[in-house]
This record gives sequence, C-alpha cells and structure tokens, in this order.
Amino acid sequence: MASGIISNNLPTSKNKMFQKEIYWADLNPTRGKEQKGRRPVVIISGNTMNKNLGVFIVCPISSKIKNYAGCVKLPKNKINKLAEDSEAISFQIRTIAKERMIKKIGEITDEQLKEIFYSLNEIFYY
Repeated sequence: MASGIISNNLPTSKNKMFQKEIYWADLNPTRGKEQKGRRPVVIISGNTMNKNLGVFIVCPISSKIKNYAGCVKLPKNKINKLAEDSEAISFQIRTIAKERMIKKIGEITDEQLKEIFYSLNEIFYY
C-alpha cells in the first residue's frame, strides 16, 4: 500500500482538512429529520479545531433547493465543483468525526462562509 493511501478512500492524516472545504460525507446513522446519507458537507469549524480534534462542524448541502430562510445558495461552479446548484442547510449543522469524511469535492467562497455564519446567528437569536 502506498504511503498516505488507505483502501477505504478516507482522508489520511497527511490530508489536512480546512474551513470552507466541501467533502462527500457519510451522515448515517441519523435520527428523525436529520440530514442523512452520503452527501456533500462544508466544513465551517475553525482550522485550529479542524487540525487538532479529529472532528469537524459541518453544514450539510442539498441539491433540493427549498429556499428555507437561513439556507445559503451555492450555485455550481469550478471552485465548489458541485454537480448541481445547491444550498447549505445551516439549521442542520452537526459535528462529525473525520472518519465520516469520504472525499474532497471543492470549496465555498469567503462570502458564502460569512452568509452561513450570519444565518447561524439569526437561527440562534430568533
């Protein structure tokens, strides 16, 4: 087996994961109305946490745009590499282990990250 490559295709310790990056993640098992399945997520936790704790605060992404208040639109482009126009579902944030991360897709912009943070602030206060 080559250095830094593992058979299950999970990110290795050589692969650093950073805020704003989009990954395929396995969110199962879930309960109730939590976002489930293998889906894109964007890392929103800070890089100190990302580097040291082995867990990430992520925001699930869906291509089923419902225009709920607080969801941030992510039009597909060459930077995020999403297959379809999508939205970040900010009210579904959760902390997940590195082992749930499957493969990097792309990343969001600084402005989109700010929109997610603004949306979270609104959710926490209203």
